[in-house]
Amino acid sequence: MFTFTDENGFQVHLRFDEGPFEIEPKHVLVMIKYHNKWLCTEHYKRGVEFPGGKQEHGETLVEAAVREVYEETQVKVKNPRWFAYYIVHDELPFCKAVFTAQVDKIEDFVGEFETVARHWLTDEELENHPNLSFYMKDDGMKRMLQEVKKYERQW
Repeated sequence: MFTFTDENGFQVHLRFDEGPFEIEPKHVLVMIKYHNKWLCTEHYKRGVEFPGGKQEHGETLVEAAVREVYEETQVKVKNPRWFAYYIVHDELPFCKAVFTAQVDKIEDFVGEFETVARHWLTDEELENHPNLSFYMKDDGMKRMLQEVKKYERQW
């Protein structure tokens, strides 16, 4: 387990296994690299981040991951793979499952819901983007970016 403090001052526990969980995951985050570029979305308040969100009633975490990527980026994905989860010890602690996936189809971007743009960023652009969401800058994200590279090589 990797523990760090996020930008909001909350302790976060990051793990690269599938449980058991102290808190059941109800949120997803999806990290996708395609042609050496990361798929990101731009939230109108938080800034540039990986797609993700809350699991809806009756859907699995995998279904939530696929749906959230499409809703936020209009990119259809296949073969989602769980590779991490983290627990944020906020006033109301929550757990987020982290996936990677392969791009299946890219449709024209339509800014709806909470997103205003879709970005394809190189490693350098991601690291130096001036409008990154707070969680994209923390130590946990650096560890997840290292871990997800194992899956890139498999594809």
